[in-house]
Amino acid sequence: MAAPSITIIGGGLAGCEAAWQAANHGVHVSLYDMKPAVFSPAHESSDLGELVCSNSFRSNDPASAVGLLKEEMRLLDSLLMRMAEETKVPAGKALAVDRQKFAAAITKAINDHPHIDIIRAEVKELPPSGLTILASGPLTASDLAADLARHTGVEHLAFYDAIAPIVSADSLNRDIIYQASRYDDGPGDYLNCPFSKEEYEGFIRALAAADKVPLKIFEKQKYFEGCLPIEVMQERGDDTLRFGPMKPVGLPDPRTGKDPYAVVQLRMEDREGSHYNMVGFQTKLTYPAQKEVFCLIPGMEQAEFIRLGSIHRNTFVCAPEVLLPSLQLKDHPHILLAGQISGVEGYVESTAMGILAGRNAARLALDLAPLMPPPDTAHGALIRHLTEPISKHFQPSNVNYSLFPPFDKKGFRASQPELPPQPNRRRRRSRISKRDKAAFRSKQALISFKTWLNGIGA
Repeated sequence: MAAPSITIIGGGLAGCEAAWQAANHGVHVSLYDMKPAVFSPAHESSDLGELVCSNSFRSNDPASAVGLLKEEMRLLDSLLMRMAEETKVPAGKALAVDRQKFAAAITKAINDHPHIDIIRAEVKELPPSGLTILASGPLTASDLAADLARHTGVEHLAFYDAIAPIVSADSLNRDIIYQASRYDDGPGDYLNCPFSKEEYEGFIRALAAADKVPLKIFEKQKYFEGCLPIEVMQERGDDTLRFGPMKPVGLPDPRTGKDPYAVVQLRMEDREGSHYNMVGFQTKLTYPAQKEVFCLIPGMEQAEFIRLGSIHRNTFVCAPEVLLPSLQLKDHPHILLAGQISGVEGYVESTAMGILAGRNAARLALDLAPLMPPPDTAHGALIRHLTEPISKHFQPSNVNYSLFPPFDKKGFRASQPELPPQPNRRRRRSRISKRDKAAFRSKQALISFKTWLNGIGA
């Protein structure tokens, strides 16, 4: 009797990880990659697992959300994490690799696996039957993207990220920022950062002078009018933003009773209101420039940025509308998505979705139920982001703690050592630092993740 088999389309990070995971569970894998016959605009090497942008997998600090995700991936025997360690280069607290050695190591591991066949051919249509993982990446070729649109609905497929920054609610100055929705009498759903004329003009000058990220060749002239970078809008005239995303009309400042000269609105990003999204502030400013310029916004002088903004070419589905928590398509459950096309951002997150898709495809091939990690883990938080819509405007995301369940302040307090009372001093409860909060979340997540793994026998 032949071994169960699956098909994987795409030999990038997610596709290779999915192939490795499925094959290690006794399933035969046919891994399709269109190189070297066809290259995307960003690819140059015929190796699998080619890194097309940075050579960094970001922070290795286990207290950070992405560091936590890596720790969970290592517990799942991630091929790419292993190869990254073998080919790493000095990068401070980050995990960075030698690109060529990294891709060569992945290619060899996949090629040598007895349960994986590499097929160098372009796939233009999704198979009508048979378990298939689509991991074709952010630059999915046009024919395959068109077929995915037929499977998911054209309205559920996008080709450009327009990501606005996210800030921590605790870092905002509520003496300046006020709560209101446009024209509403009640408290409203938005936080509003009000500008005077002088503050707005200073902000515009800083925005015009700030450093921008250069566009790739395949990204030029591709902006949609509905999601222009704020710096592009500013180039059209200094008042353009004031009549666009920074329009103050219908938002009177309760301290003056009058509309401010301009306003930046912040929209709740998570159910608990611990993080807020800067409405309409998608941008191509460099990360250092974003921090410098956006801290000029009244009330955001000490803002802690959980995620910074960007716009770039990226094919992805509106995951909450089309994906099950197992990463299967709701209407075509024989197809699973992995990598950036599923609605995550970044090398590490894409690879993590490859792990889950590969394992779940293998389980389905073996007539076992798919598995989903707990929501208080990094993997579970990403799945939660993909499948439980917070707002109607879904956007891909890196892993960050705003995707996790609410921070457990009582649990944190209980975990801290009791300090002896100080004589003649009133006891004050200190503010929880960002570092302590992250370390606590990470520790709890790893406990939950290991408990889950023990429960499934993985």
